[in-house]
Amino acid sequence: MTAPLLTTTVGSFAKPDYLQRARNQFAAGKVSAEELDRLTRQATKEVVELQEALGMDVFVHGEMERGDMVGFFGENTTGMRPGQLVRSYGNRYYHKPVIVDEVRWDRPITLDFWKYAQGLTSKPVKGMLTGPYTIVEWSFDEYYPSRRDAVLAMARVIHEEAAALAHAGAKYIQIDEPAIHTRPDADFDLGVESMEAVVRGVDAEFHTHICYGDIARIYPGMLRLPVKQIHLAFKNENFELLKILEQVPFDTSKELGLGVIDVHNHNVESVREVEEGIERTLALLPPERVWIEPDCGLKTRTPDEVLEKLKVMIAARDAVRRRFSSRGE
Repeated sequence: MTAPLLTTTVGSFAKPDYLQRARNQFAAGKVSAEELDRLTRQATKEVVELQEALGMDVFVHGEMERGDMVGFFGENTTGMRPGQLVRSYGNRYYHKPVIVDEVRWDRPITLDFWKYAQGLTSKPVKGMLTGPYTIVEWSFDEYYPSRRDAVLAMARVIHEEAAALAHAGAKYIQIDEPAIHTRPDADFDLGVESMEAVVRGVDAEFHTHICYGDIARIYPGMLRLPVKQIHLAFKNENFELLKILEQVPFDTSKELGLGVIDVHNHNVESVREVEEGIERTLALLPPERVWIEPDCGLKTRTPDEVLEKLKVMIAARDAVRRRFSSRGE
């Protein structure tokens, strides 16, 4: 049986100032690739050490080598190239990739840093992949005749990457699909089909992260996704998403990734307010099927905010776990 209320994070961590400066200097030709790699590994090591100190259950490597979750794959997938800068949200921009040829997987894209991080800890480190639907949705397609062709081609690429991670020993692999609710009436089935193509035959436990947007429009349809865990951003909407779970119960064969920390707010939550969110959720699902996580990736916060928010998350989880244990639940 799964331990109750396991903790993890969604993927990205805040980059330290020294690494952000080095990335800017590298782009300007003032820092070598070797020096940037050294500093990126240093920052990755710090992320692993932070999770060890906090007592997290399942680690991430922090994505220190990535600028944008889609742009990174656009830079490293055969058949794609970086495009012009576009705004993603707020004052954040990314080079929107362009599909210019048949997309192909020629070599591992994420394996190096996953192996590095996993080598630093005995705790499992999640493989972190952006899903094919989101990559295509947030790219320009100048090659494929239809969205379906592009998404399924990208699914084959991400499948190969997932297989490489699993072969190397990744127990958990997360497929981020924040764009999967973009046009639910038109092609949500394509999102399900592409996820099936990614996970088919890969020996790992798959999680997916779907953040913000009109979640109600894809629920309960999202329960068709062939993954063990579905993670949603509950805290940003003050746990209003629990109402849809009250109307249609969550799939008993799946686990819920419960977002309890708002990553788009500088304010650090109180332990009690996070406890209350967890307890409200446990009125609907048993603790063995609930994971405690932030709403989304942590790269939007400062390193100090990340530390304080995660300390609150762990303290709240521990308090709720103690209460459940004392009740014999």
